[in-house]
This record gives sequence, C-alpha cells and structure tokens, in this order.
Amino acid sequence: MTDIHVALLGFGTVGKGVYETIKGHQTRLKAILGKNVKVTGILVRNVEKHELQDDGVLLTSNFDEILNLPKLDIVIEAIVGREPGFSYLKRSIERGCHIITANKEMFAYHGKELLELASRNNVACGFEATVAGGIPAIQTVRTLLNVNKIERIEGIVNGTSNYILTKMREDGVAFEEALQAAKEKGYAEEDPSNDIEGHDAFYKAMVLSQIAFGEQPEWSAVTRKGISAITHSHIRLFSEWGLRVKHVISLEKGVRGIVCSVKPVLVDPSHPLYSVEGVQNAVSIEGDIVGNILLQGPGAGKFPTASAIVEDLIQLNAKQGCYFDQEKNVRFKKEARHQWAILTKQTNVFIPESLELLGRATEKAIFVSGKEKDIDKLLETYPGLNIYQLYGQLDNEFLAKSLHTSSRLERKAAVPKGI
Repeated sequence: MTDIHVALLGFGTVGKGVYETIKGHQTRLKAILGKNVKVTGILVRNVEKHELQDDGVLLTSNFDEILNLPKLDIVIEAIVGREPGFSYLKRSIERGCHIITANKEMFAYHGKELLELASRNNVACGFEATVAGGIPAIQTVRTLLNVNKIERIEGIVNGTSNYILTKMREDGVAFEEALQAAKEKGYAEEDPSNDIEGHDAFYKAMVLSQIAFGEQPEWSAVTRKGISAITHSHIRLFSEWGLRVKHVISLEKGVRGIVCSVKPVLVDPSHPLYSVEGVQNAVSIEGDIVGNILLQGPGAGKFPTASAIVEDLIQLNAKQGCYFDQEKNVRFKKEARHQWAILTKQTNVFIPESLELLGRATEKAIFVSGKEKDIDKLLETYPGLNIYQLYGQLDNEFLAKSLHTSSRLERKAAVPKGI
C-alpha cells in the first residue's frame, strides 16, 4: 500500500491545524482513502522558531528542498499574500503535484491561471478553504448545484467585521472599542484594515464568482466599502427599526455582466443572514429549483480551515476536486430595484424622480426604492450621505410602524436634519 505524501507550505495557525488534523485522523483517512497520509515536508520562514517531534518530516526554509523530495503527491499552501505562494504552487503543478490552497488573496488574483495550468498537467486544484473557512461553499456551488440555475449569492464571509458589528449592537459600544475587543480575542490583526475595509471579503467574492459564473467581474466596477464609518448612533437607529447592519458580499449575473458588491447593508428578520452573529460566517445561495440554501458555520480558525483543506484532500484523491473553469448554469437578470435607507445631516437634499419615495422616519432618515446606479448618482451629488441597501422588503406594517409615510412627500429637502 502506497502512502499519500503531503508537503505543507506555511506552518502558522492553519498549517499547524492541518498537520495536527492529519496526524490525529489517520484511522479515518485510511478508511476513506485506503492509504496512509504522510506529511513529509514543511516549509517555514525561520526553521529555528519551530520544533517537530516527528524526525521523518523535513523542516526547511528552502522551497527547492520541498520540491526535490523523492515522494511528493500533494502540496498544501497556507501562506499570506500573493507571493511567494503563487510561484510555489506553479512549480508544484509543473512537478506533477496536486495542490490545495487556503490563500484567498493569491487565488483571487491567480486562481484562473492555476486552474488552467493544473488542467494542462492533469493534476487537481482544491481551494475550499479560500472562502468561509470550514463551510463547504465551494463544493456546494461547484458540484452540488448543477441543474439549478444560480440566481444570486450573498454572504457574510469575514468573521472579524461580523463580530465588531455584533459587539457594537449588543453591548452599545463604539466602533473602536469593539475593534479593540476583537484584537484582544485574536479575531483581528494588529493592522485590521484587510478585514474592516472589506479587502478580505472582496477576494472571497472573486473566488465565488469564478466558481458560480465561470468568470469574475471587472474589479474596478465592484463596490467595496468597509465598516469603519458605521457609528453606534446608526446601529441604535437600525435596532429601533428592527433591522441589523451586516457586512455582506453580493453576486448576481445580469444582462450587463456580473454585479458584485462588498458593503454594509441592512437586513430584516426575514432575511437568512439576519441571525448570523459574532465570528460566524454564512453563504446564502439562491437556486431556481431549490430556492434558498444557507450554509453557516465557523469561517476561520485553526481547525475549521484545516477541515476544509483535509476535505479537499479527500476530493482530490477521489479525482473529484479539479475545479476547471467552465460555464455555469446561470440565470441572467435585469437590473433590479432595491430599497435603501438614506441618513444625512444635510437639509437641502433633492431626491430625483428615478427614486421612489417610500416613507420617512422623522428627522432621521428617508426610505426610497430604486436602482443602484441612481443611488450612485445621488452620492455623486451629495457625497456626505450615508446610504444603506436593505436586504429583505419593507412591508406595509413596517412602514406604518417605523415611518411617517405620505403620498405627498416632497423631493426637495426630503431628508431633514438628522443624525
């Protein structure tokens, strides 16, 4: 019986989680694969900072030594940043190794090239861990929804931002205090900008787009907004309305191409993302047959991410994990109208005819319905506005309870002095 020989590139939190999972689950892996899985090499930046009890594992800072191992079947990459991970994986494919990566930034930039190179070299590429940690979002979209037409994907895919927003609402604290709590718990890095400004979520959205639609949108056309401008007064107001603010990725393929956004939105209790709290992640998938599927669970961490990587290892060995770039079964939609909450301190805002006035919360906000392009034009005219898209629909009961509605709402000075 031949072993499956694995090398790990990176031995931080994720790398150690994979190593410990493989070591601790040999019986289960052998039962599934019919073979032992053996870690034969680990690439680290500084050998002196690491210690292994297993003398049979090569610990090195030289990637050439990894690539020259006499037996090597799968290379698992868990390095931060676009390089050197991309170059390492290219060379691994060229040697004939299957690859697995957890590096969402690198894969957002170079995933298509790696997939094409893997196809030409008859090896497989697994990347489940690049999106939402232990949640099987990639496998679900790629292999379990083939007859369904994918209509829309939404998700909370960054646990740091979700924790901060939950903390602000539940404990009534300001953004900076909630961020500090996230750092103390290890949810946020010392420099948290990648998470709180939406870069991390953006990369994950690009990976999902490639799988769901066979392509990515033009990056410059994607709306990307973080959460650092959200105030406690905003969140308190939303709570009065029974709404919650969530940092959400949204993907939909319309007649003019893929529409993608990464931004804070308001969700009502009927929306599947409403109850996703703390560091949890969730991906909501709309199919024309199945309807809505919500995948929810831990989106990061040592063992959730290791779980995704080891499950990819199983799929690769079964020759089911090669996610080739092919066109998905997609339903094209016309540009939709959405509902929006507009908050401002300005008193002379003119709401254009292209936006339907739904109602007004006295001296606080106005609700409108319209297309995103018309909201963008409004922001160009009044850049100081705070505008949140609503996920879910404001029904008549909500409007009657929370807003002062009138068929004669004036468009000039429609947003009074508020928060």
